[in-house]
Amino acid sequence: MLRWFAFRSTPKGKKDLALIRFIIRKFGYRPKNLLLFKIALTHKSIANTSAKLVSNERLEFLGDTILDATIADYLYHKFPDKNEGHLTKVKSKMVSRKTLTKIAQSMQLSEHIVYQKGRSIRLATLEGNAFEALIGAIYLDGGYEAVKKSVFHTILRLHLDLPTLLEKEIDFKSKLFIWAQKNRLNIEFKTIREELLDGVWHYELEVYINSNPYGKGKGNSKKIAEQAASKETLDLMGIT
Repeated sequence: MLRWFAFRSTPKGKKDLALIRFIIRKFGYRPKNLLLFKIALTHKSIANTSAKLVSNERLEFLGDTILDATIADYLYHKFPDKNEGHLTKVKSKMVSRKTLTKIAQSMQLSEHIVYQKGRSIRLATLEGNAFEALIGAIYLDGGYEAVKKSVFHTILRLHLDLPTLLEKEIDFKSKLFIWAQKNRLNIEFKTIREELLDGVWHYELEVYINSNPYGKGKGNSKKIAEQAASKETLDLMGIT
């Protein structure tokens, strides 16, 4: 049974007001039951030191599931022409621990997490977990539509560079080769420029399809240049 009395209702002080402003500014949501959000930011390292504190582990579990569903909802409607495999890959990238930690760091979430300092605790892990716990808190406080509004209109817009994330997710070279194999076409990459400038190698490659030149790409590695050339080729061919 949760020990809610640990955060009994009291007149809002400076810390409470700062937390409310933080949730409004970063999540686009105004808390009704501030207790939920305090618990969401309470790590077990400090909760375990007091019988009066509740950690954010249960809210993290809930938030993880709700966030997964919300992102699936978002991608389903944003990309109506993409298949299940593509949507699954993008969703996995968006809800990965690395991505959630980056979002939490962009919010400066660590400034509001309550944990036992001085222990060998990896702060990045705390941040990602607390972010999920806050999603759980919004769900309990305002329902699914409140989470959906927060994720769609605030978090993804202000705290996640979705175009860059999606571009990194797509392997343009593999996509080009799969298309070529289906159409029985030969793909070849040719290096048209390779030079060392200020200690850094620069490459420019061009894609040839059945000996005909198509897209070009540049990068400080051949792999990056191949990806860029493949993307330009796919664009030229009208392949999405």
